[in-house]
Amino acid sequence: MACKKACFIDKIALVLLVIGGINWGLVGIFEKDLLMGILTMGFDIARIVYLVVGVAGLWGLFSTLGRLK
Repeated sequence: MACKKACFIDKIALVLLVIGGINWGLVGIFEKDLLMGILTMGFDIARIVYLVVGVAGLWGLFSTLGRLK
């Protein structure tokens, strides 16, 4: 049961990492922040999304390091 929950969290983290990676690629190439364009409600909501993507990045890092052992 723990594997199913961890696998689900890994999949969510992967999706968030892909979204974050695409966003940073667009920022680097076109100087256009896709998330700020989509989340027109304000900077606070975009900040929360960035925080969640950052946590997903840390999850992915530690998850990957745990599998390398």
